[in-house]
Amino acid sequence: MTPTARSRWRHVSPEAAAGGPLALVENGDEIELDADARRLHLRVADEELARRKAAWQPPAPHDTRGWRRLYTDHVSQANAGATVDFLERDGTAKPPNW
Repeated sequence: MTPTARSRWRHVSPEAAAGGPLALVENGDEIELDADARRLHLRVADEELARRKAAWQPPAPHDTRGWRRLYTDHVSQANAGATVDFLERDGTAKPPNW
Protein backbone atom coordinates (compact mmCIF):
# COMPACT_ATOMS: atom_id res chain seq x y z
CA MET A 1 0.00 0.00 0.00
CA THR A 2 1.19 3.49 -0.68
CA PRO A 3 1.74 5.25 2.64
CA THR A 4 0.09 8.59 3.30
CA ALA A 5 0.80 11.19 5.94
CA ARG A 6 -1.59 9.45 8.37
CA SER A 7 -1.09 5.86 7.24
CA ARG A 8 0.02 3.18 9.69
CA TRP A 9 0.27 0.36 7.15
CA ARG A 10 3.69 -0.96 6.30
CA HIS A 11 3.02 -4.49 5.12
CA VAL A 12 0.06 -6.70 4.27
CA SER A 13 0.42 -10.44 4.66
CA PRO A 14 -0.03 -12.96 3.18
CA GLU A 15 1.16 -11.28 0.05
CA ALA A 16 -0.78 -11.23 -3.20
CA ALA A 17 1.84 -13.39 -4.93
CA ALA A 18 1.19 -16.10 -2.32
CA GLY A 19 -2.55 -16.01 -2.94
CA GLY A 20 -3.40 -13.61 -0.15
CA PRO A 21 -6.57 -11.52 -0.27
CA LEU A 22 -4.87 -8.71 -2.16
CA ALA A 23 -4.44 -11.09 -5.11
CA LEU A 24 -8.19 -10.84 -5.64
CA VAL A 25 -8.36 -7.03 -5.88
CA GLU A 26 -9.23 -5.64 -9.29
CA ASN A 27 -9.19 -2.10 -10.65
CA GLY A 28 -12.22 -0.19 -9.42
CA ASP A 29 -12.76 -2.26 -6.26
CA GLU A 30 -13.46 -0.33 -3.09
CA ILE A 31 -11.28 -1.09 -0.08
CA GLU A 32 -12.24 0.03 3.41
CA LEU A 33 -9.30 0.82 5.68
CA ASP A 34 -9.73 0.89 9.46
CA ALA A 35 -6.28 1.59 10.92
CA ASP A 36 -7.46 1.56 14.54
CA ALA A 37 -8.96 -1.92 14.14
CA ARG A 38 -5.99 -3.06 11.98
CA ARG A 39 -8.41 -4.11 9.28
CA LEU A 40 -8.71 -3.94 5.51
CA HIS A 41 -12.04 -4.89 3.95
CA LEU A 42 -12.53 -5.48 0.25
CA ARG A 43 -16.05 -4.31 -0.59
CA VAL A 44 -16.84 -7.03 -3.10
CA ALA A 45 -19.60 -9.66 -2.83
CA ASP A 46 -18.56 -13.04 -1.41
CA GLU A 47 -19.74 -14.78 -4.59
CA GLU A 48 -17.50 -12.57 -6.74
CA LEU A 49 -14.52 -13.18 -4.43
CA ALA A 50 -15.13 -16.94 -4.66
CA ARG A 51 -15.18 -16.67 -8.46
CA ARG A 52 -11.93 -14.69 -8.48
CA LYS A 53 -10.25 -17.10 -6.07
CA ALA A 54 -11.23 -20.09 -8.21
CA ALA A 55 -9.76 -18.39 -11.30
CA TRP A 56 -6.57 -17.16 -9.58
CA GLN A 57 -3.25 -18.59 -10.72
CA PRO A 58 0.04 -17.97 -8.90
CA PRO A 59 2.50 -15.86 -10.86
CA ALA A 60 5.50 -17.60 -12.38
CA PRO A 61 8.67 -17.16 -10.28
CA HIS A 62 10.91 -14.34 -11.46
CA ASP A 63 14.05 -16.21 -10.58
CA THR A 64 14.95 -19.76 -11.48
CA ARG A 65 18.09 -19.98 -9.34
CA GLY A 66 20.22 -18.11 -6.83
CA TRP A 67 19.47 -16.44 -3.50
CA ARG A 68 16.23 -14.83 -4.58
CA ARG A 69 14.82 -18.17 -5.72
CA LEU A 70 15.95 -19.76 -2.43
CA TYR A 71 14.16 -16.95 -0.57
CA THR A 72 10.99 -17.38 -2.65
CA ASP A 73 10.91 -21.14 -2.11
CA HIS A 74 11.86 -21.32 1.58
CA VAL A 75 11.02 -18.12 3.51
CA SER A 76 7.55 -17.95 5.08
CA GLN A 77 5.20 -14.99 4.87
CA ALA A 78 5.70 -12.08 7.30
CA ASN A 79 2.64 -13.03 9.36
CA ALA A 80 4.25 -16.45 9.93
CA GLY A 81 7.56 -14.96 11.07
CA ALA A 82 9.43 -14.69 7.74
CA THR A 83 11.55 -17.66 8.79
CA VAL A 84 13.47 -20.11 6.65
CA ASP A 85 11.50 -23.36 6.52
CA PHE A 86 14.49 -25.68 6.81
CA LEU A 87 15.48 -24.05 10.12
CA GLU A 88 12.09 -24.54 11.77
CA ARG A 89 12.05 -26.71 14.90
CA ASP A 90 8.43 -27.85 14.88
CA GLY A 91 9.05 -31.02 12.90
CA THR A 92 7.56 -29.69 9.66
CA ALA A 93 10.89 -28.45 8.33
CA LYS A 94 12.48 -29.92 5.28
CA PRO A 95 15.99 -29.46 3.88
CA PRO A 96 16.39 -27.16 0.89
CA ASN A 97 16.22 -28.71 -2.56
CA TRP A 98 19.78 -27.81 -3.63
